[in-house]
Amino acid sequence: MGGRTQIGGAASVALRPALESPRRPARVLAAFPLAVYLEVRSEYEPHVIALVSGEAARLPNAVVLAAPLDRLPLGDECWVGEGSIGVGRVGIRVRRWWDPAPPLGSAEPSRLARALTHLDDICDRSQRRPGLDIAGAPGLLASGCLAGSLVDGIVAAERLLGLGPGLTPSGDDMLCGLLVALRHLGLAAGAPRAVWLADWLAAAVTYDARARTTPISATLLHCAARGQAGSEVLGVLRAVAGHQPLDPAARRLLGLGHTSGADLAWGLRAGLAAVLALRSWHGSR
Repeated sequence: MGGRTQIGGAASVALRPALESPRRPARVLAAFPLAVYLEVRSEYEPHVIALVSGEAARLPNAVVLAAPLDRLPLGDECWVGEGSIGVGRVGIRVRRWWDPAPPLGSAEPSRLARALTHLDDICDRSQRRPGLDIAGAPGLLASGCLAGSLVDGIVAAERLLGLGPGLTPSGDDMLCGLLVALRHLGLAAGAPRAVWLADWLAAAVTYDARARTTPISATLLHCAARGQAGSEVLGVLRAVAGHQPLDPAARRLLGLGHTSGADLAWGLRAGLAAVLALRSWHGSR
């Protein structure tokens, strides 16, 4: 590490296996003013690491840097491991860790029902809209989850995987929102059927995600499958559970990207509605 510029960082615990393993080669996959994405040569997930400044969205696969990085050329060789990352002439040492899947605790169904109505109203009044027609595969996914139908859910999830343009296609963002909502809110509300559904849908969408969508999106799907999410998504989950105001949290989420925030919000809404339905379903059997 001699001769390198040293930067500290706070890493998601999702990255602990990659960062604490022996050094592995990586390359610059994408570079933007506030974020640089590295693709690690590994068969394990997450295989894409986001190096972000404090102003960027804190993704579940992120290392938040204490200082910004200079723009790096695509394909530039780097390495990851032994608690550090080497990029060009910069060495990044992980100083602390943060959890992208903190537990919500318990949440009363009546509170969640009121939050769903409020969240629906916020999203309906927003100018931000999902990138896909929700009457198509998203609608099938939502109705399948409401009914607790694994077959309908998997069929719709397969159609959504990789659907849409960009680094994170709209279909993938919708799936990410849905998966984390089913898992976290299902646990919080005592809806085991929702958690069961999250497990099976997660297995279906991650099975061949690398071959069907972008590397960045595949990594985020693997994170969502474990209940790991970015800070804006976690903020809405905390708000829905009653731990902070919903309006500012929802606005922050909806402001992400061109359609990513609205796509994630759609998934959260569909997941929350399913949790409420499946809790009643569970209680009636």
